[in-house]
Amino acid sequence: MSLCRRVALTLLFALLAGSLLQSRAAPLTGELRCQCVELFSGRIPMKLFARINLYPPGPHCANTEVIATTTEGREVCLDPEAPWVKMAVKRILEKNKERNQP
Repeated sequence: MSLCRRVALTLLFALLAGSLLQSRAAPLTGELRCQCVELFSGRIPMKLFARINLYPPGPHCANTEVIATTTEGREVCLDPEAPWVKMAVKRILEKNKERNQP
């Protein structure tokens, strides 16, 4: 095999290997799936929550997701159909509405 052909094959191999490695390492631009796999429906005292996020259904997930972060930093997926979760979300929305009014 000629030297020119060896160099060309080596260069081609290096380019292919580099493109494969780069495509594997490319980060995803966003999560395109539901975040909650398991839902917790048991009652948890509100004082244990540092934050509650409500994610409406969308292209990423067909379900409404309620994700609470505890004061210890753990995230818990709450059942949005549980009565106490509905009441907690309603209270939070009402408080936010009161704060935003002049």
